[in-house]
Amino acid sequence: MKTLRLVVDPAHLDTANAQETLERGAQILRAGGLVALPTETVYGLGANALDPAAVEKIFAAKQRPAWDPVIVHIAGAEPGYAMLDQLVAQIPEPARKLIAAFWPGPLTLLLPRTSAVPDAVTAGRPLVGVRMPAHPVALELIRRAGVPVAAPSANIFGHISPTTADHALEDLDGRIDAVLDGGPTSHGIESTVLDPCQSPMVIYRPGAVTTFQIRDTAGAVQVYRGVLPLAQMPQSGLPSPGVGLRHYAPRARLVLVDAPRADLAQLQARMGEAALLWPGERVGVMLPADVSWNIPGPILHPWGRWSAPEELAHALYAGLRALDAQGCTVIVCPVPPEDGVGAAIRDRLRKAAEPEQGTREKLRSRWR
Repeated sequence: MKTLRLVVDPAHLDTANAQETLERGAQILRAGGLVALPTETVYGLGANALDPAAVEKIFAAKQRPAWDPVIVHIAGAEPGYAMLDQLVAQIPEPARKLIAAFWPGPLTLLLPRTSAVPDAVTAGRPLVGVRMPAHPVALELIRRAGVPVAAPSANIFGHISPTTADHALEDLDGRIDAVLDGGPTSHGIESTVLDPCQSPMVIYRPGAVTTFQIRDTAGAVQVYRGVLPLAQMPQSGLPSPGVGLRHYAPRARLVLVDAPRADLAQLQARMGEAALLWPGERVGVMLPADVSWNIPGPILHPWGRWSAPEELAHALYAGLRALDAQGCTVIVCPVPPEDGVGAAIRDRLRKAAEPEQGTREKLRSRWR
């Protein structure tokens, strides 16, 4: 399969070229094909969510196991949300408040599914994850296609999520029909995933919409703590996307370093110690902009400011991919404090650094 690269400027969707490009992508989706598309979080791999055969193509292209559910993206405007009505049987009051506050945006809600939703989308579970993306290209593509779009991240399962069209092509070129190139994403990490049907509500995956924002908008909420080790293979469908096994992982071994945010000198010292533990390896360092470095040898990748977790989130995946591309076999990465978006960064790094039995060699062989 030849993968088309369709370039569109999000700031100029009213041009004839943009309209033609978006319509071409929409036609592919309506015909049961696969289109990687930009959202404000990461690039997603889209297919018609109501077409079981199209959804199965997502799993084949990503090499994604059937027990891992996918998120469905919709477009629409109040009142009505016609696409939401196709997917969801009922909406609890907390969910209505959250929709009003955060849609379009990086919040996925797990809601009771209708019979129109294929089992493959939910891994056979009764709840379907739905969100309305804030990216203008994603919204217009879905609107033109006229169908809800299932779209997990546009990468090989377990690898670093893509934040540019180039990243999506690195993993999926020749596996999918098209990539809609709308430039880099803005948030850089996946959406928050929340079950508003429980009391208290449950965050299955932290993201740009924080625990505090959810609590302030809709009431009591807690963060899910997995009952299985990340290395253990699930026996049935997971309760939510993004909660199981090793995800977001570079080919290199990822070494995490924790230190108080206020003590940058201690952070530098601990990172330096970690970098020196790997003689004979090609070591890369995700280096915050406000942390100095005086140890020769490692490849330094400038990250964001340690005092600005939104910057760290935005540049996380691109930095890991850049160090992989330079042949690093070990990547040393500091872990920000668990407040606000920092909780989402910690979640991604923890899963990226957790080796599944046999997975590391599989990942290395795929991208050799």
